[in-house]
Amino acid sequence: MTTKSNDDVSRWAELLAEAVSRPGMISEAYRAFYTYSVGNQLLVLSQCAARELRPGPLSTYPGWLAKGRQVRRGERAIVLCMPLKGKRRPGPESEGGEGDDDGVYTRFVYRANWFVLGQTEGEPVETPATPGWDKGRALDTLGVTEVPFDHPDGNCLGYAKGREIAVNPVNPMSWKTVFHELGRCLLGHTSEGGTADGGHTPRDLREVEAEAVALLGCESLGLAGADYSRGYIQGWLRGELIPEQSARRIFHAADLILKAGRPADAG
Repeated sequence: MTTKSNDDVSRWAELLAEAVSRPGMISEAYRAFYTYSVGNQLLVLSQCAARELRPGPLSTYPGWLAKGRQVRRGERAIVLCMPLKGKRRPGPESEGGEGDDDGVYTRFVYRANWFVLGQTEGEPVETPATPGWDKGRALDTLGVTEVPFDHPDGNCLGYAKGREIAVNPVNPMSWKTVFHELGRCLLGHTSEGGTADGGHTPRDLREVEAEAVALLGCESLGLAGADYSRGYIQGWLRGELIPEQSARRIFHAADLILKAGRPADAG
């Protein structure tokens, strides 16, 4: 088991920048690795491309043995980012007081524990079909309500307020707007102090974050709007790069939305 530093694998902002500029990357990653987080899907795909490995089912060494397959000698493991939970120790000055530093925390580490099907040999393995995605299921799971569109500006394609979204019924790219507005809700754009640093995200970054969520969602599911999203994101970025913190937030929001709309047994 090997722990990788952030310098050993692509950072999230770099992965997201590649996904924005490379059509088809997101859909390929989702089809092959949908049971993993969106960020890890792209992380695995980038490693497969670098090693000329065919993207496909992914498992640990013991997992492949259980399926009747053996990892070929000399194959290097695939790196994923995984959460590790720990418990903080309270400081001596805070014993018994408010704000004791004894809560459970989560940190993320890179581990090289996985292999794709193409790195193994043995019994045939069936590749699972990509599950469907249902908007109603996603809204219920996320606690978001879709309300009738009543914006006075007919050119407005959609909006979000609190935990409500609305989409203009004549919107030609309604799915893209659904993901964009869901992204705004989950990213905290619709509530005071809802951003990660407790302040207000600038409008250009809000638009980039929400539209990147829309891009990840639409291209993963093969829905219309991904090409438009790419141009929209680049227009707001104006040559700048998406900040690392924003990239992490974007991946997390997209992951929540995609998981929320899949059947419970689909992973």
